[in-house]
Amino acid sequence: MNAGIGAEALARVAVERPTQKAEQIYELLRHSIVRLHMVPGSVISEKELCLQYGVSRTPVREALKRLAEEDLVDVFPHSGTYVSKISFDVAEEGFVIRRALEIESIRRAVRFVTDADVARLDALIADMRDILAREALHEYIEVDDAFHSAIAGISHYPRIWKFINMVKAHLDRMRQLSAPVPGHLAEVTEQHASIVRALARRNADQAELAMKIHLESSFAVMSAMYEEGRYFKRKDV
Repeated sequence: MNAGIGAEALARVAVERPTQKAEQIYELLRHSIVRLHMVPGSVISEKELCLQYGVSRTPVREALKRLAEEDLVDVFPHSGTYVSKISFDVAEEGFVIRRALEIESIRRAVRFVTDADVARLDALIADMRDILAREALHEYIEVDDAFHSAIAGISHYPRIWKFINMVKAHLDRMRQLSAPVPGHLAEVTEQHASIVRALARRNADQAELAMKIHLESSFAVMSAMYEEGRYFKRKDV
């Protein structure tokens, strides 16, 4: 259940004040859930979390309450607490919001992009290719997010990425599931390169089209995961 949570992070939680502890625990658990270190359907034990973080039940319950509000945790009174299964409907909603904001972001980025920005994006693509060469697919999503966050920064609307992060948790879990699909991340990497080429040419229409193709084709691959059904809610009520 607790894979991916480092000793350093746990030590920080132990010395924080109650509200800070709740925030730290929330961030650590959210990261573990989104990155599938804690798989959908797995049991969450409040007692184990209290022992692990060296805290009382109050900050743990506050963190779990926030995760439940994001549909990342299911709390059943007198029954138990579980990592929620992935909601396709929520993931699709996150995709629609992300696509709208990123298309706006990329068009604005064309107005402000510099050669140094292009070089920074190219360096991130080089990191992606290195990850693929090493077959360290679990590292890819972090660099992918850094790439898109950088574009938001170039657009001079850096908070766009913060808003996207708020709505893409279920989408990110689908991204993790789709990572091992043969050839998928290699194609994603080349799509990123196409986006950068359009930015370098300062062509807003090409940049928008490249971003749209990238996001929609990636979501199509992720959507195929839904048919397998293992980690998904079969019906949203």
